[in-house]
Amino acid sequence: MKRTQNPTTAADGCEARSLTSVAPARWLRWKTPLFVVLVIGSNLAGDVCLRFGLRHAGNMLNQSPRASLHAALTPWVGSGMLFYLVWMLAQMALFSWADLSYVVPITSVGYALAAIAGWVFLSELISPSRWLGISFIVFGVILVSRTRVRTTEPVGKS
Repeated sequence: MKRTQNPTTAADGCEARSLTSVAPARWLRWKTPLFVVLVIGSNLAGDVCLRFGLRHAGNMLNQSPRASLHAALTPWVGSGMLFYLVWMLAQMALFSWADLSYVVPITSVGYALAAIAGWVFLSELISPSRWLGISFIVFGVILVSRTRVRTTEPVGKS
């Protein structure tokens, strides 16, 4: 009688770890921080580019739809919109495996970074009450970062 080998059994007869049980945990461990950084970074870059470009566009947006289109075609504003496209795609990917209750709070550190970027790159003034608000955001992100990325099973699995 011919024995068929179990695909999870190695040639020496020992049980091998199933790729489906080990790989997702390892993959999730490094891809989540990578995509969190991509979401935060692309949103931050988009915000800074858009603000810089529109600050130099002046009151063009109040004049006419054609002026708004012209402003959108400037290099800074166009770059900002491309960064927003990357942000949306990365955010969609992140939502495909991580909980909403994890993704939204953890990526909110981008709000704090945006305020700091405005201060550093755009010479914006930040009041003490804004600094206090920024510190609350950062503290909240630290708390959420200590939780699990996913608390539910993917749809279709039981």
